[in-house]
Formats: sequence, C-alpha cells, structure tokens
Amino acid sequence: MLIRLCQHSFHIYDLLIFSGALTLVVYILLPHRFALRYDYIDQSHIEESLLAATTPNVSTAQLVAPDCSYREVIAGSSFVYDAFHREKIHRGEEIRQGGEFQPEECRARFSTAIIVPYRDRQEQLAAFLSYMHNYLRLQLIHYRIFVVEQSDRKPFNRAMLFNIGAKIASSYGYPCLILHDVDLMPLNSGQIYACTALPRHMSSALDSWRFHLPYRTLFGGVVAMSTVQFNMINGMSNLYHGWGGEDDDLYERLKVVGVEICRFDPAYSEYTMLKHKHEIPNENRMSLLRSASLRMHTDGLNSLVYNEVERRLHSLFTHILVET
Repeated sequence: MLIRLCQHSFHIYDLLIFSGALTLVVYILLPHRFALRYDYIDQSHIEESLLAATTPNVSTAQLVAPDCSYREVIAGSSFVYDAFHREKIHRGEEIRQGGEFQPEECRARFSTAIIVPYRDRQEQLAAFLSYMHNYLRLQLIHYRIFVVEQSDRKPFNRAMLFNIGAKIASSYGYPCLILHDVDLMPLNSGQIYACTALPRHMSSALDSWRFHLPYRTLFGGVVAMSTVQFNMINGMSNLYHGWGGEDDDLYERLKVVGVEICRFDPAYSEYTMLKHKHEIPNENRMSLLRSASLRMHTDGLNSLVYNEVERRLHSLFTHILVET
C-alpha cells in the first residue's frame, strides 16, 4: 500500500519503520518522559508509611474507644467503583453537617481534609460526593470534604482555590490535606486517604493514560500532603489562571526544598476520570514554570488575596464560595 504525503509516495511499511525509529530516538534522548517503571510503596509497607495525626476533637470524643486498624482495609483492597457505591449514598445519617465523618466503633488514627476546587460542574460534583462518601467510610478515617467554588468568571484558578481550601482546613485543625480534582474517582478501596511521610501522588494509574504514569515528575490530579509540608513550600502559585502548569510548579517547589514524592503500588493507585469539558489553557504557563523556583517564597499562601463570599455547611460538604 502506498501513501502520498507532500507530493511523495511512501510505502506503509516505510512509515511504520520511521515512526518506530522516531519513538526510539525520543525515548533515548528523553527517558524521563516515559515512566514504564517507577519506585512505589508496596502493599506490605503501606500502613507503616502513613502519618498518624488527627484533629483534637477525635481524641477527646473517643477517649475509651480502641484505635482503628487499617491492616484489613489495605490487605483487602478491592474494586468498588460499581453501581452500588456510585448511584446513591448509603447510611447518610452517619455523615455530619459539613461533610464530616468519623467512625464510632474505633478511634480514627487519621484526620484528612479533602479539598476540591470547583466551578460549573454540578453533575460531576454530585457524582463525586455520592461515591466518595461511600468510599471513604470504608476506610475508618476521620475526614471532611471542602468544596471551594470560584464565583467570578475569570479564568479558573485551580491552584488558588487549593490554597484557600488549605488555609481554611488548617483553621479547622486538619493535619493532612488531599488536593482532589472533582472528576477523578479511586477504583480500589485500599488507597487510604491519609498522608504519608513524603507527599504522595495518589492518582498515578489513571484510566485515561491506560493506567500508566506519563512521566515520573507528574504530581497532580489527586495528591496528599501534610499541612506542615504545604506551609513549608508556601502552598501553590496563585498566578496560574486557566488550565495547566500549576502541578509542575508544585513539584518544582518540593524539589527546591529537597522533598521527594512517593506513590503506592499501581494496583492501589487506579483512578477513573469522568468526561468533562476542558478549561481554557493558560498561555503563560511555560514562562511561569521557568521562574517557579524564584517565585515560591513570594507567590503562594503569603500572597493569597481573595474575597470569601459565603461559607455554608451542607449535608455532604463544607462549601466555600470565593471571588479570586
């Protein structure tokens, strides 16, 4: 078979050989862009890697309760992204006003604030809240979901919303932050929503990437980081208006202070992405990235300026409405 390109005829086999050779050259010259193999914490070491830390109200509310055990939750990890867990919330009376839960039968060893930046994705948010409340309660952790909504019509500023959510979650005493896109859902029950000693990239096996990590320095989608670590790097940049760049900027901040990231076994890190309309790309993202390390001490939590329009405790989440 002949294919005609730019007034020249090529046999299809020639094109296949050329494309294969080109891929090989790119792999040799830029091996860091392919992450077919990467270091991860295997199942036998997951529990010991978790940072035990809770808000004060957990310890005072359950003085005589035994500590929760997470061994069975991790070892018994299974696929739970099914109709039963997705379609409706079960035992909704267990969830406190503001989207908070803590187990009653034992004392949770982890308190986690799940921070979700949001605008104009009502259907996805409903799906997220329904599934995640069913999912998270399987893990015997203390958690609260914060939805930070950008009310103005400026380009969406995801990183700034994460900063706002982190600041507010910190005021509630949460020692662990999970920065979570609303369109990502964990597939397997053993991905414990708690922090590790190192910041953790949780969604490293995403279905839209065929469950492979595109590149080793990727640090976005769903990430876990202690409040102390987030404060240490001055949070995230407030300058990324529109899609793209803020996650790589976050990784650069960790790199500057010498903090590495970690991941769990890929079998625990599988996520699915809900279909959505993409945000407008940030045309300045590459130039911003080039100056990421220079800006980190002056651009972030210490330069955060916003107007909190409303804070409301819904039955399933704490809603923070802001103007950026």
